[in-house]
Amino acid sequence: MKKRQLGNTDLEVYPITFGGNVFGWTIDQETSVAILNGFTDAGFNFIDTADVYSKWKPGNHGGESETIIGNWMQEKKNRKNIIISTKVGSDMGPEKKGLSKKYIIQAAEDSLKRLKTDYIDLYQTHFDDLETPVQETLEAYDQLIKEGKVRWIGASNISAERLIESLETSERLGLAKYQTLQPEYNLYNRENYETNYEQIVLDYKLGVLNYYALASGFLTGKYRSERDLNKSQRGGGVKNYLNERGFKILKALDIVSEQYSANQASVALAWLIKRNSITAPIASVTSLVQLEDLTRAAALKLNMEDIEILDDASDWK
Repeated sequence: MKKRQLGNTDLEVYPITFGGNVFGWTIDQETSVAILNGFTDAGFNFIDTADVYSKWKPGNHGGESETIIGNWMQEKKNRKNIIISTKVGSDMGPEKKGLSKKYIIQAAEDSLKRLKTDYIDLYQTHFDDLETPVQETLEAYDQLIKEGKVRWIGASNISAERLIESLETSERLGLAKYQTLQPEYNLYNRENYETNYEQIVLDYKLGVLNYYALASGFLTGKYRSERDLNKSQRGGGVKNYLNERGFKILKALDIVSEQYSANQASVALAWLIKRNSITAPIASVTSLVQLEDLTRAAALKLNMEDIEILDDASDWK
């Protein structure tokens, strides 16, 4: 398993990013710690979270995921071996959202406290804020980098137009520059990324950590009908994939996974890892058994014939 350079940064990551949205949501602290240990023991080093994870769970307030990760790193004393990505911009409550300079500076401090660290490796715009000029947002990030509290910055859930505007503004004014993009991208949802973002990524040499890499679990193959939707708390997000296109993709995954004696999840992730513009797809698991799929995906070497089977089944053109 080889490391990959994350965009134009000095960060080197293994080709799977662990998605920390499950921490404090579908799994408790004890299980989260076990999975974090398993993930890093398997050789991986990149963990993605956000300040808002997992505010949506009844009784939560946001910051639960960062807190679990921070406690774990403090206990393991492994901060220097871990690359941490977190985000800002989601609604954290009254007057706690957006990308104004004042709010970003405060939100970063809050994340640093929860993560029990003095720096964030990759700080990302979670959702764009159209009411705030990109220059103001970039000035906030620039200040954090100069203060040593953030190493690099990235963007997620931003239009192609605003992404280009941000990149050009950074170059023109000499401000901190987005080095990564976190878009939705998987075997089922290909069109938006490939049409609107992939060329930007290649032109600016951005690292890509795509979310919903397994389409909310649909690409694991465990959801084959509406009767399967109650198999997990996330099953409700799978219903829209249960159609002719989705079943065609599952059939292709079944064929390819059989060739490699691997699970469908491993194959779906391996297809992403193989794509030229993708650096480290984000995936989450809720058990150590599922964690084996991530390890297998990073080692799986799909041949061109099998990649074509998956390409054809998921073709959107």
